Amino acid sequence: MNRAVRRIDPTRYKRLLSQAMPVIIETEEENERMLKVIKRLMDKGEGLSPEEEKLLKLLTRLVEDFEERYYHPRDATPLEVLQHLMESREVKQTHLWEVFGSKGIASEVLNGKRGISKTHARALADYFHVPADLFI
Repeated sequence: MNRAVRRIDPTRYKRLLSQAMPVIIETEEENERMLKVIKRLMDKGEGLSPEEEKLLKLLTRLVEDFEERYYHPRDATPLEVLQHLMESREVKQTHLWEVFGSKGIASEVLNGKRGISKTHARALADYFHVPADLFI
């Protein structure tokens, strides 16, 4: 089914909202709580309901806004941004093998021996739900 025409069930969405309790993130604790909900949703993979997709987008936006305000990722190098995202979301190098296309490329990038290509920046942006320009 085309995602553009998927209908949201208001009752189900309200239930998800009440469970996640999204807020404007102002503390590291709130950010960590939102990241845990995002991780649970991402772990479902392609099987997200329309309501879960909407919630994931909302939570991702809240986390992005917080991280832009408090972490100033634009001042960091692309590798530093990647390392921060990995640490804050408990992502291991092995989780990124598929994103980079190989174990070797992932290792070279994470060890600073290779830069992040535009293709990899887009793949990382999709994986972490952040803008690709953070990695360029």
